[in-house]
Amino acid sequence: MFGMGVAEIGLILVVALLVFGPEKLPELAKQAGGFVRTLRQMADNAKNDLGREMGQDFSDLNLRDLDPREIVRRNFLDDEDTTPAATKETRILRPGEIPPFDPEST
Repeated sequence: MFGMGVAEIGLILVVALLVFGPEKLPELAKQAGGFVRTLRQMADNAKNDLGREMGQDFSDLNLRDLDPREIVRRNFLDDEDTTPAATKETRILRPGEIPPFDPEST
């Protein structure tokens, strides 16, 4: 979660317990949960408004699909098994064997 391990999260909890005390910590956790819930509702409402304004063509729009990193990951990194070069059978060359050469590819 957020690039943090169990040790880092535990350290943050211990520091929060020392700074805020055991009396205030449950109240702060409740407020943080409410903040996250409100933030998610705002994002969902904005997404629904965008879909409504853009029309039916964009009603199933996923905002993550617009992220350039996701586009690269989906088109270049995840589909390596379906590329034509990956579907060809490969074999190990014997010592002294000349590798195949395609003059049209260069």
